[in-house]
Amino acid sequence: MSHETQLGGALAANGEKILACIHCGLCLEACPTYVHTGDENDGPRGRIYLMRAVEEGQLPVESASFRTHISRCLGCRACESACPAGVEYGHLLEAARSDIAAVAPPRGATARLLNFALRHVWTHPRRLRLAFKLARVFRDCGVPRVLRALGAARLLPSRTAFALALLEASAPRSLSLGDRLDDKSSDRAGGRSTPRVDSATEPASPARKALLFTGCVMEGLFARVNRATGRVLAANACAAVAPDEQVCCGALHAHAGDLEGARRLARRNIDAFADEAERAIVTNAGGCGAMLASYDKLFAEGDTYAERARQFAARIRDVSQQLEAVGQREGAPLGDAGAVTYDASCHLIHGQRAFAAPLKILAAIPRLRFVPLEGSDVCCGGAGVYNLLEVEMSERVLGEKLARVGDTGARLLATGNPGCHMQIGAGALLAGSDLRVCHPVELLDESYRRAGFYAADESV
Repeated sequence: MSHETQLGGALAANGEKILACIHCGLCLEACPTYVHTGDENDGPRGRIYLMRAVEEGQLPVESASFRTHISRCLGCRACESACPAGVEYGHLLEAARSDIAAVAPPRGATARLLNFALRHVWTHPRRLRLAFKLARVFRDCGVPRVLRALGAARLLPSRTAFALALLEASAPRSLSLGDRLDDKSSDRAGGRSTPRVDSATEPASPARKALLFTGCVMEGLFARVNRATGRVLAANACAAVAPDEQVCCGALHAHAGDLEGARRLARRNIDAFADEAERAIVTNAGGCGAMLASYDKLFAEGDTYAERARQFAARIRDVSQQLEAVGQREGAPLGDAGAVTYDASCHLIHGQRAFAAPLKILAAIPRLRFVPLEGSDVCCGGAGVYNLLEVEMSERVLGEKLARVGDTGARLLATGNPGCHMQIGAGALLAGSDLRVCHPVELLDESYRRAGFYAADESV
């Protein structure tokens, strides 16, 4: 599909649904940018009007108005869950951004740098692994913390200070909540602990075998979560292996309008997971999962990968959904853990429809003092690299999220997406808060360790 027909094809695919719009305004109430600006063009309905105007030739695709309002969208897809007509807005947004990218270069040094990285680093696994290795060394030596102090003294641009805080927020931290939870895992790729198969854990049957999508950011900065995911699945008699040839899911490319780059990555992943096609493909990152489950939207009918993409997308499950399907064991209490809250990844709930499953992970930890978060389903403002491109709007959305988290009194927040983890963690660091952020699976993994489900608890 050419760049010239991306938006037209997406609008045509949603034609009947758009015509079925009853102008109820539910999408506006669900849209963070509309809530903050009150501008109809900053809501899904207004943006669709602009898209149709471009497709009908009434508005140039390179117009400042079109670029501004399309760029300002978080892409959280909350409007999809709210829309009675079922408009697939996320795919319209990506198509619109693809058309914009085809005729206009990225604006600003940050956008150009990110565009270069997506095209020349993210699509080359060796380069990407090296980049993440350097980022981990930089992070683990404490350099971001020192430089962030300079930022606090206004010696660094605010955007640079926030980028450093994002990296710092990805670092492993001991989850000290009353009774200490020792975080002995690291983010080095390849570290593993060996689960013990005991009387409560039967060897995995074919139906309980899964393939693990490790992701680029997850494996690069959060490898500890991938290791914890493998241990937790194994403790619930679900064997998971990670195919070696998998690559980045392509979500960042699709969000940036580089749909051809997303397709190249999608083809490689479809090939990498082609063996044992009956196995579920398990992810632990909401953004990756939503992208993988949307692979069928990338390929036009007649494309050699179209049918394979549909079959691939149907196999995607978040780790919480996989545990819900196989049934998960209850672990041991975490001691006096204090209040714990949960923030839902936008793409996990709106893209993968995993509403209750992540909360069931927390429910498997006895006596955990869980405090619901008001607005848990509202975007945190991370949205891939949105926080580095649309700084002002991202800060406003994040500020509201942090205020709601503060209302809970929780010192630990669990969330199922690395972008959300880093966004909220960075905001907490810059605000001087002692809030700690983790993945729900990390808490369940620690609960299982305390219950004695593992033969060893070490990383190598």
